[in-house]
Amino acid sequence: MIRRYRLRKLWAPTAGLAKAAGAFVLGLVALFFGIGLSFKSLIFPILKYANDRTSKAMEQFVPTASVETAKWAIGGLLLLLGFFLCVRSVRFAFKHIFETLNLGAQSGRLDVYVRRQQLSQGPRIVAIGGGTGLSTLLRGLKQHTSNITAIVTVTDDGGSSGRLIKDKGMIPPGDIRNCMVALADAETSMTGLFQHRFKNDSGSLSGHSMGNLLIAALVDQAKGDFEKAIEIASDVLAIRGRVVPSTLSRVSLRAELDDGRDVCGETAIVQAGGRIRKLHLEPEVCKPTKEALEAIRMADLIVLGPGSVYTSIIPNLLVEGIVQALEESPAQKVYICNVMTQPGESDSFSASQHVTSIMANVEGRPFDVVLVNTAMPTEDALTKYREYGQHFVDPDVDRIRAVGFRAIQGNFMSESDFVRHDPMRLAARLISLID
Repeated sequence: MIRRYRLRKLWAPTAGLAKAAGAFVLGLVALFFGIGLSFKSLIFPILKYANDRTSKAMEQFVPTASVETAKWAIGGLLLLLGFFLCVRSVRFAFKHIFETLNLGAQSGRLDVYVRRQQLSQGPRIVAIGGGTGLSTLLRGLKQHTSNITAIVTVTDDGGSSGRLIKDKGMIPPGDIRNCMVALADAETSMTGLFQHRFKNDSGSLSGHSMGNLLIAALVDQAKGDFEKAIEIASDVLAIRGRVVPSTLSRVSLRAELDDGRDVCGETAIVQAGGRIRKLHLEPEVCKPTKEALEAIRMADLIVLGPGSVYTSIIPNLLVEGIVQALEESPAQKVYICNVMTQPGESDSFSASQHVTSIMANVEGRPFDVVLVNTAMPTEDALTKYREYGQHFVDPDVDRIRAVGFRAIQGNFMSESDFVRHDPMRLAARLISLID
């Protein structure tokens, strides 16, 4: 039995062409009937004259009895020649159009068209999080569908984003920029421009990301409309899907630590060095974006993470209405547990502790499935990470099941300069859950 999304993918190249094809056939029929009715007295004599002249000419070369057969053969050859010339001319015309619209296209234009049509018929996936973890996941998901909505946290207050918050009072663009670049279908020169960071010898620009500055400029052009600015930047990068903030309110994080301290600000929380007991948004009441709620309602699959449990995952779930929308959604909801712990947030956390930390900070049940990596990094990689206070996340699957969650385990890891999730393995496993 062909599954739903495989069937949609099979028929994807014809999507949007049914009406055009129907109109073309009706137009062709109307054209032939119109020509026949309007020019009958003109066309028939011409056809009869051409037939007679061809017969007389053929009699000079073939026996009289074979003239009709020869005319049929020549007529068939002319039909083939005409069809060939029409196809070649249409193909040349489309090639010229595609080259005009996309000068940098290197692969076959028809392949590009078919691929994009298939992606447009892919499943509707919502990815919730922030930081490098979410952008890693998006790079894999965009190979399967362009119906992706990335819902991104807006509590970052460090680096370039933090400076833009103070200077312009805008929502931090850093995580949103990373997600847009991950979903980009533009040339590498454009994505490289967005990710360019000025070095420390650049004066007031030192440390700023070019993409953040471009988004800030677009916010100015849009008269303070952050959503419009993101929409324009997404068009520039030709992203597969869309990126939306979880809220348009200016919010910050506040953490209650086990030692009794209250720490405000994402950067200060990470640097505080204490175990986090409870996390809050300041202000606590903030409205979610309509696009985020609509995407969750329409989703076929919802993914939380991977990413920093306290600064990328939980902040989105603290926005009013997000958890309720997740609980009401019929889609399968998956939390992707990190491969390595993070200093200042999840020191020595096992996989089950990541799960219980989320559940302790939100009201409700935002996910049903936990995806856990069980592949072990090399000893050299583990030694290098220990120097920075990071450790491999123990995949204690039995404890995850004991607290009522379904656990999916496997090798979802990539090890190069860093130990992190492999976007292709991760995306392939998630897509299989939809089927």
